[in-house]
Amino acid sequence: DFMQASWDIEEVQAKGIQHLASFVKDKSAFPCLLKCTEVITRAMKTHIDSLELHVEGCTLLLEILSQALEQGVMMALDECVASCLLHTVRKHSENEEFLSSLCTLLMMVSASEVAAENLRKVGIIPDLLSILRRFLPNDKICFSCCAVLWSLAVSENNGDPAVLESAVPVISAVLQKHLQNRVVAESACSALWALSLRGCVTDSDYEPTAALLLDALRMNPERAVLVKNGCLALASLVRLSETAALAILLDSKGSGIELIKDEYHLHFDEPGVAEALCLLMNEMVQYDEVMLDMRSQKMEKLLSEIKLQFPFS
Repeated sequence: DFMQASWDIEEVQAKGIQHLASFVKDKSAFPCLLKCTEVITRAMKTHIDSLELHVEGCTLLLEILSQALEQGVMMALDECVASCLLHTVRKHSENEEFLSSLCTLLMMVSASEVAAENLRKVGIIPDLLSILRRFLPNDKICFSCCAVLWSLAVSENNGDPAVLESAVPVISAVLQKHLQNRVVAESACSALWALSLRGCVTDSDYEPTAALLLDALRMNPERAVLVKNGCLALASLVRLSETAALAILLDSKGSGIELIKDEYHLHFDEPGVAEALCLLMNEMVQYDEVMLDMRSQKMEKLLSEIKLQFPFS
């Protein structure tokens, strides 16, 4: 009530946020803090020039959302809150340190389908792509932004396809830059999977995107989620074009078929990985030339192994 009575007075908003922050450690205050998110974001939007207030507001929102996720509470933030966060992103688009925290906040917010849809509606995708281009070496920003883009791309009403198409080369650049960073590579592979599933990869990108995904699998073979999502992304590409299937067979760094075999044997007890590999193979055999090559490399043997390992799946 104190904050709502004096939106235009920056000191009131700052003191209010600081006082709310003092309740973060008190578990019994959590239900009340959940109701304060709109007040905090409106204070940030009203005083758009106050970096200090934005930092404190963002820190408090991160605390509240972290507790919400720990307790399994999904916060479906409305379009007004999404709009406030977008204004904050645009105001501080050059501030790398603050954007690191802000992008983490956006990632946590986008875990809710409703919130992700509201972020898409207010038009945040071009801003995220701009941030990625500007701060490509920053692994924390890249991880968070790719995770947000994944959430937005899998949204049922995913808006203008041209906007999502423009995300493919940017996320590919992230993956290329951070191939050896397992966490970022995993996030980028997930985003590419969502985009390829939506048919956002253009004809000229089939081959280089497939090659890049194979590189990610080779560099991070032990990451089960990355392997699963990388294979699902490859399956989506192969479904769209034989070019992607041939790129897997004829990759300059080694046979994609051998890589598939190696990945299965490394994760033979992971049903999610096995299912993704089977889906990829199922897409590849739709092309006669590719199927003949798979036969010559004895893929039946691998399929028999998978069938024995998962007889009831």
